[in-house]
Amino acid sequence: MTKKRSACLILIFLFSSIVVFDASAHSMFNSSEKFEAGYRVQVATLPEFPQIDEPSQFLVRVTEGLDYNEVNRFTMGIRVFYNDQQIDTIPATHIEGSHWDIDYVWKNPGNHIVKVDLYNIGENQGITTYTFNMGTQNPFGIIFFSSIIIGVCCLTVVVAYIYLPKKLKKFKL
Repeated sequence: MTKKRSACLILIFLFSSIVVFDASAHSMFNSSEKFEAGYRVQVATLPEFPQIDEPSQFLVRVTEGLDYNEVNRFTMGIRVFYNDQQIDTIPATHIEGSHWDIDYVWKNPGNHIVKVDLYNIGENQGITTYTFNMGTQNPFGIIFFSSIIIGVCCLTVVVAYIYLPKKLKKFKL
């Protein structure tokens, strides 16, 4: 019986390893990408959960085509909206290379709409706008994460209380 079980486990492991042929890293919470007009714009924040009135960064990357070839240069501006009102603007800047890291300080807690304008690129040489949803860490975020951690710890204690006495009785006999 154990030979059949181990043979089944080996076959399952073999087939599952064949199916999983692509792996990728954990994408950050405040990261997203949009593909429009033949260009892909990726935006993320560092740290992953920006704090209010503390320095953070926008990380922007621009690639071209379906092969995701990095562009050599681009011109880009950023507009930040909160409660449907524009609260900040990062003026259009010419960037050499495909990456742009911008220092930024978030002033309001909650979700923000970030509009990234890519200028004079592609066939139409116009402005292409990419819209992203970004969030900041507010005081209730810490309470949320703490409640999840407490819930997991309580579940672990309850499961251990139910199953450990049965396992310990087997070892005493």
